[in-house]
Amino acid sequence: MAGFWEQVETFFWNIIHRPTLVDYIDILIIAFLIYQLVLLTRQTRAIQVLKGLAVIIVASYLSELIGLTALNWLLRSIINNGVIAMLILFQPELRRVLEQLGRSTKLDRSTQQDESQRIVNEITQCLLRLSKRRVGALIVFEQRTGLKDVIETGTTIDSMISAPLLENIFEPNTPLHDGAVIIQGQRIAAAACVLTLSESSSISRDLGTRHRAALGVSETTDATVLIVSEETGIISMARGGKLTRHLDKDSLCRLLSEMYHEEHSRLWHFTHRLRTGAQKGGAGNDE
Repeated sequence: MAGFWEQVETFFWNIIHRPTLVDYIDILIIAFLIYQLVLLTRQTRAIQVLKGLAVIIVASYLSELIGLTALNWLLRSIINNGVIAMLILFQPELRRVLEQLGRSTKLDRSTQQDESQRIVNEITQCLLRLSKRRVGALIVFEQRTGLKDVIETGTTIDSMISAPLLENIFEPNTPLHDGAVIIQGQRIAAAACVLTLSESSSISRDLGTRHRAALGVSETTDATVLIVSEETGIISMARGGKLTRHLDKDSLCRLLSEMYHEEHSRLWHFTHRLRTGAQKGGAGNDE
């Protein structure tokens, strides 16, 4: 363990006193790898252990710097034994992380495409069933413009997209049926959200509050909104302040496929750049 602290002290001494281009590259690689580790573990219980371990390491360094010998001995003992215990305790998470790092990019893209198709099918089935039963629905798909202020007006859900869940949300006389559902990418972010109504005078008097709310959010953001009329069962789309009515199964599938193909194409290219950078960084670090 003493050798580890000597390496850490040497590392920081070199940063402060004689930084070179190689030092900066080394720092960037380490920062990138730590960032990737946090991304891979942020939705698992391992992230809490990593935070705790980071606190103990910092406390150990400070106790040695100040001269708290007993506390430093205790913290170093925890670190020495804790790392081994963590490897045993989080063996499943570590295996999953290594599998993700070794997975081919082609497989990742195929998986994302399968998930996109699943989401398209789930939303289409939901809207068609609601339309057949004449149950009103209002679904807002966030695009580049964030809808955090709208999400805060409703009830946070943060769930996978599924037809049964969406149908249950819009079921009449349930707590969340009145309002809009906000979808962010592959997740249902919130339900029962309040939208600002459009003030356009060109809207037909036959359209109710649900359609005016859809047009309102589409006028101020780049969101795409799907609406099911409670009175007629007609499925409509609002985008850019314009309303397109009488969508059928084919037009729904085409619309959603285009939207999710574009979204996951951007996601795949971003992930591909990150993984390529990590591979290059790992190769540079080994050398």
